[in-house]
Amino acid sequence: MTDGRRVPAEIGTVIVGGGIVGMCLAWFLAEEGHDVAVVDDGRHAGTIANAGGLHVQLQSRFMRLYPEMVPAFEETLPFYPRAVRHWQALAGRLGEDIELAVTGGLMVAESREQYEFLEKKCRRERQLGLEVEMLDRAALDRVAPYFAPSIVGAELCITEGKVNPLLANQAIRRRALAAGVVHCTETRVGSLARVANGFAIETSRGSIRAGRIVIAAGAGSGALAAEFGLIVPTRAEPLHMNITEATEPLIHHMVQHADRQITMKQLSAGMVVIGGGWPATLAGADEHPTVELDSLIGSLSLAQHVIPRIGALRLIRTWAGVNTSVDGRPVVGPVRGLPGLFFAIPGDAGYTLGPLTARLVADTMLGRTPEAPIGGYTADRFN
Repeated sequence: MTDGRRVPAEIGTVIVGGGIVGMCLAWFLAEEGHDVAVVDDGRHAGTIANAGGLHVQLQSRFMRLYPEMVPAFEETLPFYPRAVRHWQALAGRLGEDIELAVTGGLMVAESREQYEFLEKKCRRERQLGLEVEMLDRAALDRVAPYFAPSIVGAELCITEGKVNPLLANQAIRRRALAAGVVHCTETRVGSLARVANGFAIETSRGSIRAGRIVIAAGAGSGALAAEFGLIVPTRAEPLHMNITEATEPLIHHMVQHADRQITMKQLSAGMVVIGGGWPATLAGADEHPTVELDSLIGSLSLAQHVIPRIGALRLIRTWAGVNTSVDGRPVVGPVRGLPGLFFAIPGDAGYTLGPLTARLVADTMLGRTPEAPIGGYTADRFN
């Protein structure tokens, strides 16, 4: 059930953050009989602003921005194909169309230097177990004959895909509510404290006592961790996105660029979603994600440079959201010395990792052995 005007006075588990991780985790716990409330203030929303790409291969944007994190990206790379499999299983459980399509991802190159960069990346990813291959221009034209003449080739990752986040988010929320989750919307956490037999959560809509608490608030998780004297160095990265009017089926893969900031994917209804890391701004006292004109112009110009047919389409909406970055690794699981406190923060490409992250944390909370070891990914590494 949900009531945005009230919070429960007492409940077994409170999850702070109502994005893809928080709602999946709440659903997983509730369906096994646990009473769960999700407290969600709706700000800095990464999930509801997401473009819906399911990433697997190393993203060149992150490699350029954070070269010191490349070892961490490589270390966590096996999580990504596993995460896509979780999305596929989740789609089956939801029983409704969320436009999930695992049709592969193309990272394109426009120069010999960029192509050689992708070749090197491809070799390394194969060593790490990914299903990737290089396509020269002739091979690329056979699977995607719509790129500009400047594109010389691409790396293909066959396990990448896309999902419609608007459909997926609502479907997951419906399942969570049907399982008994209390969803406290437009509710801001003021303070968190350890008390006898659990935790005290002060919110903008009242006080809650809980036996356990999960911090799944994305970029806001660092400030919440500080309430317990913990360091979790989350960074908010506001990003820009666009969507065009519908057109005939054109782009069957998720498209990225080896050297420039762009992602493109086409929804089942025909609209093209354009993202890829162009910056936005956190504006005002609430730090609302806000579009920057330079990013609007730059992203659309690059999109039609890579796929010229996009240039004939009208833009119907543009918006900004927030990506969360830590150190290239997730922050998941319990905290040493603070029983009942858990974190559920995926690594970069957090929407991709959302259901998997929720499953790993849920299994830990339920006393099961997670399907992938999480011991090296707890908040203890910072404290």
